[in-house]
Amino acid sequence: MNDWIDIAHLEDIPQRGARMVKTLLGCVAVFRTAEDEVFALDNACPHKAGPLAEGIVHGKSVTCPLHNWVIALDTGKAQGADDGRVATYPARVENGRILLDRSALRARSAA
Repeated sequence: MNDWIDIAHLEDIPQRGARMVKTLLGCVAVFRTAEDEVFALDNACPHKAGPLAEGIVHGKSVTCPLHNWVIALDTGKAQGADDGRVATYPARVENGRILLDRSALRARSAA
């Protein structure tokens, strides 16, 4: 069963933008697409730990600001020669509020 935490209003994140949320187990980047979909991923790029929340959002991807790695927002998979993956977390919008799955964030410590 999911235990959702309310983190922000949808309008707090611009379309094609992101915000970083600090948790006890590290930082999570929350992204909003042009279609108002939301995605949550670890904030560190698998290449050199670049801050993904500072990257450029395009379609359902984000480009890392350090070395231009492209990460799929829905799967966390890097699209590049070396490939890699970023952990993703369930996120949704309900009544204009962005919610993250608390139990999935807690499970981060098992990795």
